[in-house]
Amino acid sequence: MLKFVKHHMESIDGVAIYPMISLVIFFAFFAALFWWVFTAKKEYIKKVSNMPLDNHNNLEL
Repeated sequence: MLKFVKHHMESIDGVAIYPMISLVIFFAFFAALFWWVFTAKKEYIKKVSNMPLDNHNNLEL
């Protein structure tokens, strides 16, 4: 199966750029995520982490 896919991918002009684009997107997303985690306010993190345990919000389905 890999031979079949590899053969067809080689026939596409400029296909080598797609792995580089996906790597850049992957790296940028996780770099932004790490930056957000390290710069987030402690009060916000505490508030969001306690949301599932908060009994004041009674939602009826």
